[in-house]
Amino acid sequence: MCGICGFVGKVNNPEEVLGRMMNKIIHRGPDSEGKYMDGEVNMGFRRLSIIDLDNGTQPMKNEDGTVVITMNGEIYNYRELRKELIAKGHTFSNNSDTEVIIHGYEEYGAKVLDHLRGMFAFVLWDSKNKQMFGARDFFGIKPFYYKADEKGLIYASEIKSILEHPDSKKELNEEALECYLSFQYSALPETFFKGIYKLPPAHYMIYKDGDMKIERYWTPTFDEEKGVSLASTVSRLSDVLDNSVKYHMISDVEVGSLLSSGVDSSYVVSRFNGAKTFTVGFSKDDHNELGYAKRFAERMGIENDRKSISSEEYFGVLEKVMYHMDEPLADASAVALYLVDELAAKKVKVVLSGEGADEFFGGYNIYHEPKSLAGFGILPNKMKKGIRQKLINSDKNFKGKNFLIRGCTPLEQRFIGNANRFNPREIRQFLKKKDVGKNRYPYSVTKPVYDMAKGSDFARMQLVDINLWLVGDILLKADKMSMAHSLESRVPFLDKEVFAVARRIPAEHKIHRNVTKYAFRKVAENYIPEDVAGKKKLGFPVPLARWIREDRYYNEIEKAFRSETAEKYFDVDYICRLLEDHKKEKADESKKIWVIYMFLVWYRVYFNEG
Repeated sequence: MCGICGFVGKVNNPEEVLGRMMNKIIHRGPDSEGKYMDGEVNMGFRRLSIIDLDNGTQPMKNEDGTVVITMNGEIYNYRELRKELIAKGHTFSNNSDTEVIIHGYEEYGAKVLDHLRGMFAFVLWDSKNKQMFGARDFFGIKPFYYKADEKGLIYASEIKSILEHPDSKKELNEEALECYLSFQYSALPETFFKGIYKLPPAHYMIYKDGDMKIERYWTPTFDEEKGVSLASTVSRLSDVLDNSVKYHMISDVEVGSLLSSGVDSSYVVSRFNGAKTFTVGFSKDDHNELGYAKRFAERMGIENDRKSISSEEYFGVLEKVMYHMDEPLADASAVALYLVDELAAKKVKVVLSGEGADEFFGGYNIYHEPKSLAGFGILPNKMKKGIRQKLINSDKNFKGKNFLIRGCTPLEQRFIGNANRFNPREIRQFLKKKDVGKNRYPYSVTKPVYDMAKGSDFARMQLVDINLWLVGDILLKADKMSMAHSLESRVPFLDKEVFAVARRIPAEHKIHRNVTKYAFRKVAENYIPEDVAGKKKLGFPVPLARWIREDRYYNEIEKAFRSETAEKYFDVDYICRLLEDHKKEKADESKKIWVIYMFLVWYRVYFNEG
């Protein structure tokens, strides 16, 4: 795990510029650094030593120095690939996983990506063809940002590094703000900084002669198998998960694991051969997970470090969290993740985590919806549209109103992923610039995913989450919060071999009656207590709703809501009324409040420094 950065193009004092870019991501790799500069390209590297501690430094070259690479991540099948490439005549100089990409590129070109199993973001300079070749892993576990035009290319693991380049201008992308208000994360290809983009997961880039070409090299699809028994599904899933955990344990340093009260992390802990686990929680009345972690760790015979987070500590690190996130993220669990990673980093360099199980195996409660709304399918579309519009326009509230609205709404308009904070109508009411995206969002973001998605509504929802929610929220916070503490986070569920099995699981083996992740829970029952394997999903319960009503934090948020920045972008009366309604317990508006507040905190960090 490391940090990469670099640029192509002329600047004054290129070594100084590259040095500044590298220093901005020193937290990603405090162990060592490396540079490659040849007058055409400038490549920087910060290393967190995990594999081949003595010889794995980067930038790394092939035998004649015509191919140079910097890579962030891990290639878990590098040993097998190394043997294959040696058999084809390639000569290796070390035992690192990075070197297989160099020789794989020499052998297969861009097709090397088909041979990789792991998490990665890399850039490779091919001096013979005068081109930069870079790629991001299958699911977007590792981040990759870039700015490209005819004058040059700038890239890095984090946006803050790109901002150190003199050709980068720090300018807010207001379309990203409009979109964020619905998704709670940055969902557009262009980031919150105008001109700086994210390379999408499962894509590669080639930059040559001032031209940027981006291509998709792999596409996740679901093809639910028919007529297969539950026993067969459980057997195949168990085998591939066991294999993936073993691959994710490959390391020359000790590997620990995060542990919550859920089935995902509990299963990972039961299958890994480490001895250290880490847990954080809140007060007893907020689904505290600390007691569970203590009991589970004792039963498994492993060590568990635990920490109780106070509201003061939580609010005290918000600016640090937003700094490391690069872009605003209103997922309240990101702060808790920052603190548990801080705890883990005191003992280990690598942790396993349970991200991806819900998206692959059907773990979110909202995935019940296609079945619960199936009865609406008999109604003509015109009738459903009329009922929906009438209910939306009505001021009357009654039990079941929202259910009727959702039942009369096409999937493409009701599901944008696991977070759906403000709808377009609400955004038009309080966003100052009402024509930023010309009311295209959020549906223009989800449309390309729905267009390529096939199968049941359930499978289409999963694909929306895999392509948007997983990348923009879950994996982003996993990477940024761990790397803030120089800690590598590995996600064994998010493996392409695991997905090859998951994509074939029948819908009835994912959700059975009211049980989500049914087949996976059956796998887990072989290794963890049945009550844990069957535990209902809670997410990470942060007591924000209660905290925001406390005078101290209410006043802090209200001050931000009445600030010059808030006045610049929002209708202050509207957002303050939202806050007041929550304070008076007229409604739980905590998630909407948090979306606005996190943007304001982030803006303060990046645009109002000092």
